[in-house]
Amino acid sequence: MDAVFANLALGFQTALTATNVLWVFIGGFLGTIMGMLPGLGPATGVAILIPITYGMNPTTALITMCAVYYGAMFGGSRASIMINTPGDASAIVSCFDGYPMTKNGQAGSALAISAIASFIGGTIGMILLVFLTGPIASYAFKFGPVEMFSLLMFALTATVTLSEGSILKGFIAVAIGFMISTIGIDPQTGINRFTLGVEPLQDGVDFLVVMIGLYAVCEVFKNIKDVNVQHKIDSKTIGKVWVSWPDFKKCLMPMLRNSPLGFFIGVLPGMGGTIATFMSYAMEKSLSKTPERFGKGAIEGLAAPEAANNSCSCGAMVPLLTLGIPGSGTTAVMLGALMLLGVRPGPILFAQYPEIAWGVIASLIVGNIALLVINLPLAIPLVQLLRIPQRIMLPLILGMGFMGAYFLNYSAFDFVLVTVFALGGYMFSKLGIPIPPLVLALILGSSTEQYFRNAMTIANSDLAIFIEKPISAVLLSMAAISFCYALYKRRKVAAE
Repeated sequence: MDAVFANLALGFQTALTATNVLWVFIGGFLGTIMGMLPGLGPATGVAILIPITYGMNPTTALITMCAVYYGAMFGGSRASIMINTPGDASAIVSCFDGYPMTKNGQAGSALAISAIASFIGGTIGMILLVFLTGPIASYAFKFGPVEMFSLLMFALTATVTLSEGSILKGFIAVAIGFMISTIGIDPQTGINRFTLGVEPLQDGVDFLVVMIGLYAVCEVFKNIKDVNVQHKIDSKTIGKVWVSWPDFKKCLMPMLRNSPLGFFIGVLPGMGGTIATFMSYAMEKSLSKTPERFGKGAIEGLAAPEAANNSCSCGAMVPLLTLGIPGSGTTAVMLGALMLLGVRPGPILFAQYPEIAWGVIASLIVGNIALLVINLPLAIPLVQLLRIPQRIMLPLILGMGFMGAYFLNYSAFDFVLVTVFALGGYMFSKLGIPIPPLVLALILGSSTEQYFRNAMTIANSDLAIFIEKPISAVLLSMAAISFCYALYKRRKVAAE
């Protein structure tokens, strides 16, 4: 326990420097805006704003990206509450009772309880994050190449099987992600792989170029049909952005019991905020003595998923920081950006650079407070941004995306790659092929290949080593169980 508080004190020394506090506010503010704009969401917001971290030291860059991520989680429900259009998938549930509250003349209370629930969920999530990261990082030191390969295979399998949608399409996305990760000259054999004779591809495909194409530019393509849409916001009908004591008492227990639920869902690869919010809403409705109020403006129906969503984002940081494995699409984008900065999250980060690891954790606590300050008094000015027409917003996103890709390598060829991946992402969305498994496989592809090669070297190419090592055998068994369970669940649903 003393070690935890000592590390946290070290983290606050890093997080509370003037530069880092400034970027927490800037990142949180920009993330809130990105999160509240319909169709964008946290992953796209982080991808678009990655260029602002160019030139920063790794600690400040990671703190800024976390602030953007967290801000997007705070802001995601604004559009759900005001215009019944979720900023991202995890904010869909906020439409169920948030928008009816607006129609009932309670928009101010809805915006206030959304920010307060996000703060409480984030605070509980961070307490769990502080006390769990140390033990998990220490245990991770027992992992060699065999265990790490099995862990990555479990993470990839769980991402496909625990998420919604077709399992086959999920594994197709993983295969494509692996293929993209192998483009270029193999550093061990010198063989060209998937370069198609194109010289610039010999150095491989930059991860951020793929992200900007798949998320930022692709979102522009998907929203182009709504280019003339302009939402109307009447700020006079919002009223005072605050929540009464009786309403707060109604929401207190739902927030307290759904925050741990969201956190542990966030820890699991592939689950994410969407599943956390739907599960918390279903649980609150089943526990309520008046379930008929849900969907008609029940304030606890808005508070519970908001708390679970922000707590889930803390949970997603656990595998990212301790094992170097992203727990969500947004943390996958963050991991790729960090690897370009020369930072590899994982147990070594806690041992060799504790000021970075604990500085980021402490910055999340600072950011949670900063975002409450931003989102309560500035709630009414912020929702005015929903009035910005898409014909102005979409070109801005497009310009930021291409500018960020160019400044990465100063290569005009990256424009081609961004366009290709944006078109690919658009095609995948039409075919129902999920993007997060592709992103995860792309990021983890080279590590998975290297761990497999090291394991084969240790075992003289004997595959039995993966079931002879106890930890590896458990992880592969968990991957097999998650696959079988997903098949059973989908067949059961199909039969019904």
